[in-house]
Amino acid sequence: MLDTLISHLSGSPFGWRDLLDITLMTILIYHVGLLLRGTRALQTLLGVLLIVLAYWVTAPDRPLHLRTVHRVLGQVLFYAPFAIIILFQTTIRRALSRLGRTSFLRLADQEMTEVMLDEIVRASVDLAERPTGGGLIVIERDQSLPDQIESGTPIDAAITHDLLMNIFTPGSLLHDGAVIIGDGRVKAASCFLPVTSDPHLSREYGSRHRAAIGLTAEYDSVAVVISEERREIRGAVEGRLSDPLDADSLKRFLRHHLGPRRTATTRTGGGATRSDAA
Repeated sequence: MLDTLISHLSGSPFGWRDLLDITLMTILIYHVGLLLRGTRALQTLLGVLLIVLAYWVTAPDRPLHLRTVHRVLGQVLFYAPFAIIILFQTTIRRALSRLGRTSFLRLADQEMTEVMLDEIVRASVDLAERPTGGGLIVIERDQSLPDQIESGTPIDAAITHDLLMNIFTPGSLLHDGAVIIGDGRVKAASCFLPVTSDPHLSREYGSRHRAAIGLTAEYDSVAVVISEERREIRGAVEGRLSDPLDADSLKRFLRHHLGPRRTATTRTGGGATRSDAA
């Protein structure tokens, strides 16, 4: 089979279409590898590849002819595509979200200005220094969070330090849950988020950290977690927590993960004005 393939390729002229074909496939494989790197999906994919290899080795025309094993593996591979869709649903959703984020077909470009980031950073630092409270701030990227927004209280207000501080004041009706920011606005507060079920996560992390990991693992968002016990700030993206952050490193974290097009230096839509709804 390999000799036939080599002879076929040697007899075919190599043109620009072949070069384009190889380049596109290389880019595709590279980005798939980035998506799977460090995830349980990679381990699952390796398991599927081992089953395919075992199916090939036990085929009738191979020296290791195991009829029963070959037949069972064939049945397993028949249902493998359906299992892959279920097991890789988070990875597939993230890949499609990234595709939409880089596509020229995108209809809107939601921007976070430097002023908005300054308000978020200042509120996060002040919440961390406060002896009581804490907070969880989620910032949408291109994938919106309608289900999580509906679970909380709609606000639709400009992003300000005072608003965020008031929301996370202990005893406030909106204190529990997360604040969700999108389109340069505070969309909702007191929102419930999916919590990670990772058994390997350290027990030192509380419900806010687990919610930030769980949400960012499933959705294209960035989370900022303010711990009231350790008085520290951590960022979360793609299901991973950062090291403790101060004001400068938090600003760099948000700039990096929100992207340059989302941190414009100009004001947009009144996002840098005082809250017009509380």
